[in-house]
Parts: sequence; structure tokens; C-alpha cells
Amino acid sequence: MKKVLVIHGVNLNMLGVREPGIYGNKTLEDINKIIVEKGNSCGFEMEVFQSNYEGEIVERIHKAFTDKIDFIIMNPGAFTHYSIAIRDAVSAVKIPVIEVHISNVYTREEFRHNSVTAPVSVGQITGFSYFGYLMALDYINYL
Repeated sequence: MKKVLVIHGVNLNMLGVREPGIYGNKTLEDINKIIVEKGNSCGFEMEVFQSNYEGEIVERIHKAFTDKIDFIIMNPGAFTHYSIAIRDAVSAVKIPVIEVHISNVYTREEFRHNSVTAPVSVGQITGFSYFGYLMALDYINYL
């Protein structure tokens, strides 16, 4: 059984409230329920984690190594654009990471066009709302 960890970064706990025109009306709880149901239907052992604190995300990535997590699906939020610490944690554990963004970061402000975590990720899915997480699960299921 594949073990999949979904990491939601900074401000994603505010989904459903935060800029619904960009991020939609679903709450993080709604999205997590959909993700876990899809993962379970694929036969995966699922875990979801959210933090607004960079260090907690780094610690969870490190723990993923000892937990023998097979894949990480991660939306680092704003940490995407500047967290060398999260990037280095991903690089250190050598667990395949799929970076997901709810909005299309490339149609937004210029500073959002750069991802420091994408170069150490298997791939990036951006702009498909919460369906990006489901696409990542489909990719893992395909392997």
C-alpha cells in the first residue's frame, strides 16, 4: 500500500474565506475530505497536514522519511516562492514530491511565478482548483 502525505502550507487553512474568486468556496476541511476519499479509493494510506509555520512543515517533511512515506503532495502556499528551508528538506528526504497550486500562479503577480520548491519536485500542477490534488493522486496511482 502506497503511503501519501498531503502538506498544505501557509494560509490554506483560510480556504473558503480567503479570496473565493481565486481559491473557490470550499474549505480546507472540504478539500481534505475529497482528497482522502480519492486516495482511499486508490488503495492509498492517506495523511493530511497543514501548518502556517515553515519549521513545522520542514519537521513534517523530515518525519515523512522515518514514516516511510512514498509520495508527498504539497502546496507550500507563499512558502513556494522563498522557502529555501522547505526546498532543502524536500531535497534531503528524497521522497517524490508533487507541487500543487489551486490558482494558476503564472497568471498572477510576478513574484508568484518563481517556485524554489519546483526544481526538487517531480512536477507541478497549477491552476485547476482542488482538482490538482486529485490529478496528483491519479499520477501516483498510474505508477
